[in-house]
Amino acid sequence: MLAVCISRVTLVPVFKPRAATVFLRARWYSTPTEVPLPNKSKVWASADEAVKDVKSGDVLLCGGFGLAGVPDTLLAALVKRKEVTKLTGVSNNAGAGDSGLGKLLNSKQIDKVVASYPGGNKAFEALYLKGEVSLELCPQGTLVERLRAHAAGIPAFFTPTGASTAVEDGAIPMRYNEGGFANGVKIPGIKKEMREFGGRKYIMEPAIAGDVAFVRAWKVDEVGNCVFSVRQPLLFAYLSTEHADSRRYTQQNFSTVMAKNAKLTIVEADQIVPTGSLSPNAIHVPGIYVDRVVQATAPKQIEHIKLAPSPSSSGKQSTLTPEQETAQKMRHRTAKRAAKELKDGFYVNLGIGIPTLIPAFLEPGVRVWLQSENGILGMGPYPTAEQVDADLINAGKETVTLLPGASVFDSSESFAMIRGGHVDLSILGAMQVSQAGDIANFMIPGKLVKGIGGAMDLVSNPDKTKVIVVMEHCAKDGSPKILKECTLPLTGARTVSQIITELAVFDVDRKNGHLELVELQEGVTLDEVKAKTGCDFKVRRDLSKL
Repeated sequence: MLAVCISRVTLVPVFKPRAATVFLRARWYSTPTEVPLPNKSKVWASADEAVKDVKSGDVLLCGGFGLAGVPDTLLAALVKRKEVTKLTGVSNNAGAGDSGLGKLLNSKQIDKVVASYPGGNKAFEALYLKGEVSLELCPQGTLVERLRAHAAGIPAFFTPTGASTAVEDGAIPMRYNEGGFANGVKIPGIKKEMREFGGRKYIMEPAIAGDVAFVRAWKVDEVGNCVFSVRQPLLFAYLSTEHADSRRYTQQNFSTVMAKNAKLTIVEADQIVPTGSLSPNAIHVPGIYVDRVVQATAPKQIEHIKLAPSPSSSGKQSTLTPEQETAQKMRHRTAKRAAKELKDGFYVNLGIGIPTLIPAFLEPGVRVWLQSENGILGMGPYPTAEQVDADLINAGKETVTLLPGASVFDSSESFAMIRGGHVDLSILGAMQVSQAGDIANFMIPGKLVKGIGGAMDLVSNPDKTKVIVVMEHCAKDGSPKILKECTLPLTGARTVSQIITELAVFDVDRKNGHLELVELQEGVTLDEVKAKTGCDFKVRRDLSKL
């Protein structure tokens, strides 16, 4: 009988104090009652029917991170309704190709995008720089919190993220005049109110109210309860025949807060299940927030499949040019030095680029917990081909694995960890760093709009989370990247505590605005560092070489 009922019960271990025997007690997912449930099902026959009430000018919240958890079934249905235009699309990204908001951009149904990291969509970047679409660029943690705030009935809040940057000043244009950057700004950015609390600067951010939310979830029942990843007792997890199919990991991202926010929330489900078949303990989004449910039909996609190197590839001859090999060697040198800053048991967030190389150079015996903004704590190495999962990616949209003891959660939880200073170390790349510890790494006005992503949040609490920049000492044109003052828009002011390059290591006195050279890389001279650094710096008396 147990084998028949196992999909509908939780097996709870009951331990007797003076005996080694373990008894199993069955607990049903719902308590039997004579009171009938509401008859109305929220399941709709088709996505085309479900999106029929979306209208021109609506604010559309689109779940997903990169291509993980993107509601492409619903978006494809909306694309068919060409009469629906002037939409404001709110999403972490601006889509990619014909996925996510990319679908609606390609069909010219979107007039404005509110996003954190639109840089993955070069077509959108071109439209913005030509003045053909509006962009409200928002730090990732702030974006998810603005969505969560409205869902909770909070009109605005104060955050340290973005203080003393272009976000506070409203210096990022929302829209250029027709013809683009050279013709000036049509709609300026929004200047934020600033206040001080406890001696720190905070800026006020308004909540975002959605008219419609499109979300993709793993399992959804007929009354709208949503599950993005499995939550079940350990013993049941091992006994359940569903365990091998329960991997939905980073599918939560922005989807949970978006589902709770909008006037009309439509969820596309990988699996639609009967009411009562989901454990109450497993629900991520209660049905009260969900209005319509449809079957997901769009295939899942992966933006960047990154695999662990196979044993057979280690002996293969390199295909890199001499210049590329030299550049790779310098990047590895920087990463190897940065790895010395990671101590056993640290919670660490690594940015994209050089920071991703650091785990390969950890000191013997050092084990750390890697945190990823999209909702992972305990991120593991790249997968083998057999381990690849479309719902398990890092902040760079690359496929990854999980370590034993890992946890997954939504983006709101992730950035609470980050802003709250619970991460020990944040290591990022940069375009420029100043002698006072200012960092610029998200845009070049009129030329490049990568997006802020989670960077502003990651440097928002430098007294509790140490911020280290790893980068090439000079730009491609040979100009210094370490300067007296940054000339590009700031990601954070007086936030960086250490700078590590292929030439040297600097400690930053954020309070007094001074740099101190503390180490030289092997084969590097003091004169070379002085020649390639765009500001004055002190030299430690016992200057060491690596």
